[in-house]
Amino acid sequence: MKNLNKYIDHTVLKPDATLEDIKKICNEAIENNFATVCINPFRISDAKRILLNKNVGITTVIGFPLGANLTDTKVFETKKAIEDGATEIDMVINIGAVKDQNWDYVYNDIKKVKEVAKDKVVKVILENCLLTKEEIVKCCEIALKANVDFVKTSTGFSKSGATFDDVKLMKSVVKDICKVKAAGGVRTTEDAIKMIENGADRLGTSGGVQIVNGESNKNNY
Repeated sequence: MKNLNKYIDHTVLKPDATLEDIKKICNEAIENNFATVCINPFRISDAKRILLNKNVGITTVIGFPLGANLTDTKVFETKKAIEDGATEIDMVINIGAVKDQNWDYVYNDIKKVKEVAKDKVVKVILENCLLTKEEIVKCCEIALKANVDFVKTSTGFSKSGATFDDVKLMKSVVKDICKVKAAGGVRTTEDAIKMIENGADRLGTSGGVQIVNGESNKNNY
């Protein structure tokens, strides 16, 4: 598939990732011209130094991986991440608030992060494996109302990752107003292409190199 590389957020979010791991994924992202690297906030400054003057963005995660941080904490994390060099923000929705059907809280949690991120891309992680289909639809509708740029399937740290059906469902709600990121469980080139055919505009994977080379991603994310 042409330009498959530009769909990929090349990801290392494991808690024991070392500086050498960050250097490796940044250099792979440069070599393959991936869209971004996706890393924990602690590593943003390292990635910024390595990616200086390169055409690769820096995605970081906010409220990760549970989404249960206070909104003020997510706002602070977002501001600091952008100051450090993040160009895209992947925030985890407050899953407990979703289960409570506290939709005002869910909306304001997202909206305040988007406001402080300003012109930076914001992706809202729904963690679909913990949600009903009705909750996925409702969260997508709220994300649209909050004017975010993407809805994202998963953190990759819960029970399961992206599914083709969930990507199709999310795309049916957000249409072309907002984009969809599929993350977790994208193992092969065929998986990647099918995710895109079902509506994914971005792919979160630690196996970007394998995927663009037609190999299988053996990593957990």
